Amino acid sequence: MRSASAAAPEAARPLQYLSGFGNHFATEALPGALPEGRNSPQRCPYGLYAEQLSGTAFTAPRAANRRSWLYRIQPAAVQGEFRPLAHPGVLGRFAELPVPPDPLRWSALPVPTEPTDFIDGLLSAGGAGSSEAHSGCAIHWYRANRSMRERFFYDADGELLIVPQLGALRVASELGVLELEPQEIVVVPRGVRFRVELLGPEARGYVCENFGAPLKLPDLGPIGSNGLANPRDFLAPVAWFEEREGPMELVAKVGGALWSAELDHSPLDVVAWHGNHAPYKYDLRRFNTIGSVSYDHPDPSIFLVLHSVSDTPGVDAIDFVIFPPRWLAMQDTFRPPWFHRNVASEFMGLIHGLYDAKASGFEPGGASLHNCMSGHGPDAETFERATHADTSAPQRIADTMAFMFETRTLIHPTPQALALPQRQRDYARCWQGLGKHFNARAPR
Repeated sequence: MRSASAAAPEAARPLQYLSGFGNHFATEALPGALPEGRNSPQRCPYGLYAEQLSGTAFTAPRAANRRSWLYRIQPAAVQGEFRPLAHPGVLGRFAELPVPPDPLRWSALPVPTEPTDFIDGLLSAGGAGSSEAHSGCAIHWYRANRSMRERFFYDADGELLIVPQLGALRVASELGVLELEPQEIVVVPRGVRFRVELLGPEARGYVCENFGAPLKLPDLGPIGSNGLANPRDFLAPVAWFEEREGPMELVAKVGGALWSAELDHSPLDVVAWHGNHAPYKYDLRRFNTIGSVSYDHPDPSIFLVLHSVSDTPGVDAIDFVIFPPRWLAMQDTFRPPWFHRNVASEFMGLIHGLYDAKASGFEPGGASLHNCMSGHGPDAETFERATHADTSAPQRIADTMAFMFETRTLIHPTPQALALPQRQRDYARCWQGLGKHFNARAPR
């Protein structure tokens, strides 16, 4: 698939995108910039450099192989020496952190008042595994009130799943530009250089840093060939570049730490590219929700958008699950999510509206963490309302968009997350009102 774009996006004109998940795209910002018939010709058109960006091992199976060929003004090797960059909010190692079995919940974190960009505003909530082992994940909040200016970022530890909750973003990457608003997500693959620009006065959201296999669409099994997140709704950028010189900074995350190097030019200078290792975005409102039309509440796996597979079939390293607007039609059924304990660990966030399992306390921008085998479920008020609701007619849940990062490993909360004033230390009290209804003389 080929496409062309102007050398710079125009604010008054909607951006163009390439449609499809995991496709092998071919796109150029100048006519003839993409070599024909070969990847690395002796001399590239326009005096460009050919550079391959590999997201998987060279010998990974064809269906799982991720790589893109970039044709750029200067190769990525043209940069200064990296030096450690102190960042009190970002942690990259979690194994030694204790894991309290208590359920945890936070109110929305405020956006800083001092000038803060996407990198400065990162705050690690917790994590599991390590980038060295290519297993596990880290979970962060981001808060910003200004764009990244002469500053760029790439993550060598993992791919980044960014979930905006407040404020629209423009993600300008080596492979093109994507714009997104709350209720959309963007995935930036491992190693891709980018900057985050704000399209409003402030922004806030969540980041899942995936150390393992790249995220992919789940197989649908008995659901069939359609449903859940449809491949055509995933959008990749067309080629776009900027030829700009001057003092700039490149920030890298490697081995759990941040590093900074000087640049004398913008690294977003890729004039053409082809391949399947590229950023993409998805509108969560396009998710084709599937549910029960008879009785009982199905497992939340029916809300799976993307997942990172593990070495154990059927057990994912990371699940990205959403709870979007939907109809509930199950009769004689407790319709909210049921009480449960789970081998997986669940970090939840609320993007918009209300969450149907919590009557209060779980607000947009907030988060909760229920680790392995931590008992949780609807609060007392929700339980009381649901057990007396009329289930003879369908119920529409309209004003909502919640999500969950789920992992098979324990999520170690960071000391700064546990110490935040936004942590709701009385969270567990929401279940204390669940009274005893047992009556040995009456089955119902």
